[in-house]
This record gives sequence, structure tokens and C-alpha cells, in this order.
Amino acid sequence: MDDIVLQAMAKWPNVPHCFGWLMLDARGNWRMRDERAQHLNRPGDKINHPTLLGFINRNYTHDAEGRWYFQNGPQRVYVDLEITPFVVRTDPAAGFVLHTGETLAAPSQAWLTEDGRLLLVTGEIVAALDDRDAADVFATLTLKGVPASDEQIMEWLEGKHRGALSLPYAGQTLALQWTASENLAERFGFITQPRTAGETKASV
Repeated sequence: MDDIVLQAMAKWPNVPHCFGWLMLDARGNWRMRDERAQHLNRPGDKINHPTLLGFINRNYTHDAEGRWYFQNGPQRVYVDLEITPFVVRTDPAAGFVLHTGETLAAPSQAWLTEDGRLLLVTGEIVAALDDRDAADVFATLTLKGVPASDEQIMEWLEGKHRGALSLPYAGQTLALQWTASENLAERFGFITQPRTAGETKASV
């Protein structure tokens, strides 16, 4: 975290937490949700200011319950997650890059949901692939060591060839695992809609 944030936390340790005002969407955009957006269950306005985005990204972390938040000075601003705590994009030079700007270390697991959403896991990071990059990444998938066709990928999602589909990346081959999209929060231990005690929801 930024030094100024750590200093503020030490000076004002008991500032009430903030819930519902910040959202991370499925494409890795931070969105500010005012009272109207919250009331209408809308994603809110996309934050575009580079300095503010950098500040949020540097001070983004989680608590022991799996609730992700942005430490804004002495206050925790808890984040509503549209899909996962991180979103990953492809980069020609760096490979996979998180929405926070950090390069994703070599993933240890790769998962596909029934609707074709790719998830990469390394350590405590669970990142969904930006859907705009899905076509390029899916073109690299292999089935039993040879390039997989669109039809074969669809069959895999339907339950055929399960266990034989793989993602080659950075000299390794990750066997793809299947998971239901509705079970992501429970499987990976994060809260998608943090609220005050007694009101936390496991999924949106």
C-alpha cells in the first residue's frame, strides 16, 4: 500500500467501512456507484482518471473473509465484483496482465465455465479473462496435444472430452477444469457483494 495510506490507517484506525459504492466489472473497469445506481442495481459510472485508477489499483486487497476492498486512506471501500476479484487481459509482450497493471505470474490452474468464461488462478489471485480476448486465447487451446476446433471446445463444455482440453502458456500446459459460473465465489473463497455484518452475500 501507499505510505500515505498506511499513515492514515495508523492515525484514524476506526473509520467506518464503505459498502456498495465501488464495483469491478467483468472487463476490469472500476465503476463508481452512486445512490441511484445502487437503487436501480446498475453498474455505475466507469472511472477513467489515470491517477485515481493507479491509487485504487495499488491499494486493492482483501480481508480474511474474502471481501475485496480498496483502502482509501483510513477507510476500507469494499468492492462489488461482477465476476472475480481480478480480470486478466492479453498483452503481446507480457502475456497475461491483470486489470491492476501487474503481470500475472505463471498460473497454476485454468478453468472454464459452462458459458465459456476462462479463469486463471495463481496463489490468491483468481482472474477472469476479458471476453474481448477470448477468441485469441481459445485459438491456442489444444485437445490431446493438437489444436482444438471450435466444435471440440463446445463439446468439451457440454461434457465430452472432459480433461483432455489444455491451455499452453509460457512453456507449460495447463489442463482445463470445468466449473459452474454460479459456484465461483464458493469455490475460490471470495465475496462478490460485501455488505455489513449479517448482510454479506456470496454472489450477486
